[in-house]
Parts: sequence; C-alpha cells; structure tokens
Amino acid sequence: MYAAKIMNTGTPIFNSTSAGPAAFFALADDLGREAAGVVSPNPPVGCVLVDAESSEVVGRGRTQPPGGAHAEVMAIRDAGALARGAIAYVTLEPCNHSGRTGPCSQALIEAGVAEVHFLFSDPGRTEGGGAEALRAAGLTVYGPYLDFSSERPDESDSISSPSSDARFLRHFSVEPWLLCQEMGRPHVTAKIASTIDGKVAASDGSSTWITGAEARASAHEDRARRDAIVVGTGTVLTDNPRLTARLGGTDGTLLADHQPLRVVLGQTDLSDDLAILTGPGDALHLHTRDINAALAKLAERDLVDVLIEGGPTLIGAAVRAGVVDAIDSYLAPAVLGDGVAGVPNSPEHPTTMADIKRFHPRELEVLGADLKWTLTRRRPRVCIEL
Repeated sequence: MYAAKIMNTGTPIFNSTSAGPAAFFALADDLGREAAGVVSPNPPVGCVLVDAESSEVVGRGRTQPPGGAHAEVMAIRDAGALARGAIAYVTLEPCNHSGRTGPCSQALIEAGVAEVHFLFSDPGRTEGGGAEALRAAGLTVYGPYLDFSSERPDESDSISSPSSDARFLRHFSVEPWLLCQEMGRPHVTAKIASTIDGKVAASDGSSTWITGAEARASAHEDRARRDAIVVGTGTVLTDNPRLTARLGGTDGTLLADHQPLRVVLGQTDLSDDLAILTGPGDALHLHTRDINAALAKLAERDLVDVLIEGGPTLIGAAVRAGVVDAIDSYLAPAVLGDGVAGVPNSPEHPTTMADIKRFHPRELEVLGADLKWTLTRRRPRVCIEL
C-alpha cells in the first residue's frame, strides 16, 4: 500500500537495510510500533535476537499488554535454543526489577544471550539498571545509542534555526513513553491534513477529502497505535466524526480490537446520539477548554500517547500552550488559496521570526500523491555512531 520512505540527501540514521545495528534496531522498532496503543502504561518495546555468526534474526518479540511478557522474553521464547550465544537488539534498556513480570535482564542472562545492544536508557529509578546487571553477569553490553534526556546543553527543546544535521532520525516507538515519564503528562501529537498552502478546509467549511485514500488509510492505522484521540466540541458538532480506527479509513470495518479512547474537549453540551459517543470503545467528554487540565485528567488514566485531530482552534490552543511534542503533517498536492488554516491566526501566536516554533524533521513518507511529514520538538542525541 505504501511507497518506501524517502529521506533527504543526507545519510538516514537507523533505516539501514544491511545487516548491522541500524537495521536490527529498525526491525526492533517495527515490532515496538505493533505494540503501541495496547500496552500503556508500559513502553512499546521491540526486541530481536540475532545469530552471532550468520547475522540471521532468530527471535522477535514485542511488549505484551499489561501483565504479559516484555519484549525480551517474547524474543527469547521465539528463538528457543537459538537464544544461547545470540546478540540482542532492544529499543529500551532491559528492566532490572520484578513487577507483574520478572526482570528482563535476568531473562537474557538465563537464556545465555552473549551480547546486548539497547537504544535508550530506562529512566525509571526501580526499572533501570539492567545494563549494569548484564555487565556484572559477564555479557557484553552496548548502549545507549541515543540520549532522549532533556538534561543536556543542546538545541532539543529550544530550536532557533533549522537543524544543521542533514540526517533524518527515525521516530522511535518508545519516545512518547520516554517523554511521558519525564513530563508527567501524555505525549501529544497534532495531526494536520492540509493543502500545500496550509488549508485544512475550504472557506465554506467543507474538508472532504483533502488527502487521498492512501493517506487516510495511514491515518487510521496511526489511530490504532494511540491511547486516545482528542478533538474539540466544534469539530464534533460540525463533522460528527466517529474517530474509530477503520480499515482503509472509509468503511465501517474496525482496524483492530483496540480502539483508542475518544476524547472531546469543550464546555458545549453534546447530544447522546452523536457518533463519537455511540461508537465502539469508550468516549469521554471533558468540560474544559484548558488543554493542560485535560492532559492532567488523561494522565490520571495512565494514558501515554494521545493524538489531537482537530479542529484548528484546539490545535492552535495546544501549540500556544507548548504541549505539542510532535506533528504528523499530511500534505496534499493542492492549493485552496482562501480557506481555514491548520493553525489559525491568534494574537498569542508569534508575530516575528525570532519567536517561530521550529520542529525537527524525523520521517518523510510518500502516500499515493500525498506526503506525510513527521516532526518532533525534541530530537535524541546520537551517543554511539553506527
């Protein structure tokens, strides 16, 4: 369905197709993405086990829903006896504590894994420390390859100019969880489907369809990986959206058993027969316009990763509040000229280039005739070059 991801003229990071750490981390992250949306409040981790001599993948695993096995344990089970002497590539440092499941570091040791590479350190005070436990047991350990911490003097949260790094860095499935742990609120992605001149609807309010079928199918697959979809009351009253994750994005066939929580923000009362309140799964109406208060309520529900789908007023409020951590921009090769902007004008928005809000480009994907551009406020620092 989808064309290959395209990168800029620089060297892409962690998207290699040759056998090596970059390729194995990409495979592990693909597994992590399959876990996203169904494992919160746990991180969506992926793990692959690789034969040390042939470089063949012998085991694959991803985090199971809460109470189930972690990614490393699933990969060990998949590999069976081939786990002994293998090399593990995991997107998050193996945990070193016993909760609902035992420590993953101990599982790797007992399975006879010889070497472990991990992408990000685990920030948990009790969960972390797996790398040291592995080293103490005699395993060779490499990591972290990337540093997501904000406690470093770089441009990650205060981007004043376009990035000088010419390489796109894959947006990893554990990043929303890492930010949630640090900020104490869900990670927020704003989805904007617009024309190339930034319009999300015509001046008469019509917006069906700006992007094509491939882009809409991708957006619905993305919904299935989120904990919640957030819209404002204006969008609900104007469009009466279902906000379910559906196959192909158009018919009524649900894409997965998991459906994200549908959240409406705003003080306007809603009729009980609206599609968003009657569809499969759960819906929640938060009678507030305060995006920070809403995120605090969602944090109480252990939600990690939420998607704001609209409308422009809500997205603008989230941008002004500084809570937009990522943007999924779907761009159609079309121009409206007049129409509704994806982020509407406001006296509170910057009026000078000195106050522009810049994001890091992370991924660019061709979807039929449209483009999907994934941008983030924070870009992990590369600690170990590949």
